[in-house]
Parts: sequence; C-alpha cells; structure tokens
Amino acid sequence: MSHPPILVVTTGGTIDKQYFDALSEYQIAESVIEKLLKVSRVTHPFRVVELMRKDSLELSDEDRALIRATIAAAPETHVVVTHGTDTMTDTAKMLADIEGKTIVLTGALAPARFAESDAPFNLGMAIACCQAAKPGVWITMNGSVFDALKVRKDRAAGKFTQA
Repeated sequence: MSHPPILVVTTGGTIDKQYFDALSEYQIAESVIEKLLKVSRVTHPFRVVELMRKDSLELSDEDRALIRATIAAAPETHVVVTHGTDTMTDTAKMLADIEGKTIVLTGALAPARFAESDAPFNLGMAIACCQAAKPGVWITMNGSVFDALKVRKDRAAGKFTQA
C-alpha cells in the first residue's frame, strides 16, 4: 500500500530557535525539522519546505497568505506546519477554508535544539495526526489533538486548551 507523502512547511517559531551566547538571546536559525525527522527514522515519505524563519508574533497577514498559498498549491493532501505557538491559532483560521487537505500545526515550548524539548514528540504527533485525522485544520501539542478552530493557548499554564 502506498502512503501519500506529507508536506512539512516550516515557518520558524520556538521549535527552530537557537541560543546565541554572544548575543544573549534566542534567534530563529536554520530549521532542524528535516534533521529531526531523519533522526527519528521516519520512513513515511515527506517533503520539507522551509518557508520562513520568523517568530509567530512577527508574522504578518502577508506571511499567513504565503503559508496558505503554499499549502493550497501543493500537490500533497497531508500537511504539517511547524509554527510558533503564540499566533498558531491565527494562522489556523487562515487555512480553514482549504478543502480536501488535512493540515496539522505544531510547535514547541522549548527549542528543538534543547535536550529536554517537547519538539520531537510534538512533531511526531503531528506526522501521525495528519495521517489519521479527517480533512480540516488541527493543532497538536503536548500529547493532545485539537480542532484548530476550537482551541486557545493558555500562556499562564504554558499549554493549549479547548476553547
């Protein structure tokens, strides 16, 4: 049985942040998503498109339109989007009217480059979710799958909850 390939679109966010000691701050660096998938020995076919390197608080309407256009034009019907958690739900709303595709957004509360990051687990959940969920837009974070239009980030608790 042939598995439909998964498109993985990277946009930046904490999942791809790196600490630059000389600057004493975090910056979004080259995406580590493809490396994470290879280290995890993912055998399901996938294609990674590094679309942008932005903190989600810096994403504009034009950036979200580009994310939407990239996904809508792609031949893949299964899509994972790595994204900063602060405005993930805003981007999800922009993707909601794309028909015939299962789109899963995920991110991390700690950079993937950190040993104790939630990034690998969240990415794995997103890969599995986009294969199992029906078409629509989903968010998967920290072991839960949410309807992307019915979820919010609880900043104080550091997690997503049903809206």
